[in-house]
Amino acid sequence: MTQEILIGVERRRRWSDERKLAILAEVGVDGASVSDVARRHDLTRQHLYQWRTSFRQRLSSPDQSVAFVPVASVTTPAVASGGDPDELAIVLRNGRSIRVTGHPAEDLLARVIRIAETA
Repeated sequence: MTQEILIGVERRRRWSDERKLAILAEVGVDGASVSDVARRHDLTRQHLYQWRTSFRQRLSSPDQSVAFVPVASVTTPAVASGGDPDELAIVLRNGRSIRVTGHPAEDLLARVIRIAETA
């Protein structure tokens, strides 16, 4: 029985995620194409495309460690910035504003807003 001993550099290399990301980041810098970067690191273009796809899938897949964090909602009363406490300022979507003093009826105020929005 004959055994063959191979001497030389192992072709299968192990790349850390940090190193892969660093190599991928070189693409596009100073106009470097995927082929240029692959050649520089003695890789095939397909390696870079596979790494890119792998990282993209990891980012888009839901993380199993996601959890809800309790949040406390504290309501603080609004403080008027001076002026008449009975004055109301309404800014419409079209950029127009309506200032009302006193306590107008709701239907009247709704009609004024509709007219101002369509005008």
